[in-house]
Amino acid sequence: MASSSSLLYEEQLQCSICLDVFTDPVSTPCGHNFCKICLNQFWDKRSHYQCPMCTADFPQRPELRVNTFISELSAQFKMSVQVKPSSTADQPSYLKPNGVLCDTCTKEKLEALRSCLDCGVSLCITHLLPHKTTPKLKKHKLIDPVENLEDYICQKHERPLEVFCRDDQMRLCQFCILGDHKNHNTVPIEEESQEKKSHLVETQKHVQKMIQNRQEKIEELKQSTELNKKHTDKEITESMKMFSALMRCMERSQADLLKVMEEKQKTTERQAEQFIRELEEEVLELKKKNNEMEQLLHTQDHLKFLQIYPFLHGPLHNKNWNDVRNNSRLNVETLRRTLRQLQESLNEEIKRLPEIELKIFQQYAVEVTLDPDTANSKLILSNNRKQVRCGNKGQNVPDNPERFKRCINVLGKEGFSSGRFYYDVQVRGKTAWDLGVVQKSINRKGEITYSPKNGYWIMMLRNKSEYKACESPLIPLTMKQAPQKVGVFVDYEEGLVSFYDVEAKSHIYSFTGQTFTEKLYPFFGPCLTSGKNSAPLVITSIEHYLSTETDFTQ
Repeated sequence: MASSSSLLYEEQLQCSICLDVFTDPVSTPCGHNFCKICLNQFWDKRSHYQCPMCTADFPQRPELRVNTFISELSAQFKMSVQVKPSSTADQPSYLKPNGVLCDTCTKEKLEALRSCLDCGVSLCITHLLPHKTTPKLKKHKLIDPVENLEDYICQKHERPLEVFCRDDQMRLCQFCILGDHKNHNTVPIEEESQEKKSHLVETQKHVQKMIQNRQEKIEELKQSTELNKKHTDKEITESMKMFSALMRCMERSQADLLKVMEEKQKTTERQAEQFIRELEEEVLELKKKNNEMEQLLHTQDHLKFLQIYPFLHGPLHNKNWNDVRNNSRLNVETLRRTLRQLQESLNEEIKRLPEIELKIFQQYAVEVTLDPDTANSKLILSNNRKQVRCGNKGQNVPDNPERFKRCINVLGKEGFSSGRFYYDVQVRGKTAWDLGVVQKSINRKGEITYSPKNGYWIMMLRNKSEYKACESPLIPLTMKQAPQKVGVFVDYEEGLVSFYDVEAKSHIYSFTGQTFTEKLYPFFGPCLTSGKNSAPLVITSIEHYLSTETDFTQ
């Protein structure tokens, strides 16, 4: 560092951008001084030009010329600085070791400060001074010190490689463009480097986005595995409750079922671990590439940049992880068939199966609210969007594309495109209603035929006691008693839509083997008000299930 008596002098020779002693100092029209490369980089990142010090605006980019007086002062100051070989931590950047030695030193070789492409040598602070003071040498091309200086000089003409041929993707000297490349598209090598850097910045942004996406996917898979394990534990508990009452003839079935469930969970965890390992490997690879890009973006060595650029700008490994999900499920239909095979001796236990299913499914209860933008104009929604009933006349509402125009229906606000979900609806006091789920693209304006092929998975009540599953054709349903609350459970990946009598804890009907390709929305049809059908459909709030969650394990 400089002595205390030269601190003011050092401040006068310090660039306010890099906070280092000037290198090739230039002056702005407002009188402030900066390193030429610092000021150029500052302006390259902006659409208008202003002084970094006083923010004075310039109508056009000023032409920069090196201030020879300040340049000479800077060179003399650098010569006066004493290098301390024992420590480099506090040294200015221009004195820190760079691994390149001065070619002119005859005794002890000092670290080179710059390399001259015209002279073909690297120079320390002392031997660089003539290039800062001698008019003829001032015109030489100086770069940061490099060991392989011959790579920066045209081997044919022994001149600096200052031009880039875009036609042949080659670096050239000024004489090369007068020969074989005379009519080619050539630009200064700095311009080509800056353009390539801008491309690399975009690639880096994409890499960083890929890293972020994969890290988010890792967290999603970890959370999904934990949630699946929690649900599996509850399912095992419910199954154990059922099997604990069975006699010895049931022990084999119990062991087989538990083995399947545990194997599914293990498979799910192994799959998740494999996904996580792959994602972490991709993240490490992308981070490595990002770091290499970051280092390359900060280099001022344009030739080195163009050498390395093709290896970092190539196509990226971009496996699509968006559709990767981690789910473990209890196959309810398999469980039901297993128990029915033992019906003669286990009839009473089989009767409890829907109750167990319902408890398991209620773990997936979601908050459902009504979407007023989809409601037929005759429907009246409560303020909390939990109740709907049919009014006597239509309301003045916008005829937006989402709204049911002829049919007295409304959809839930929330849509689901994966996983499991459950909700239930009070139908007490009604003589007609429609409930279920529909896909997003259903017809909402004309006549509607409920069926899975039209995107409707619905069950209905008509004339107080006529229950039907809306298959094609309709399937009549026999009910021991009229349901007061109907539960709807959907397993998106399994292609399952099931209906339950919540109070009787009994299974009503299931659509199985379905294929869902769109978002599914809860569907509500309170039907026209006639006679005693004026009661509303009431959606159960999720708080009810959160407050009774402990009952699942009792």
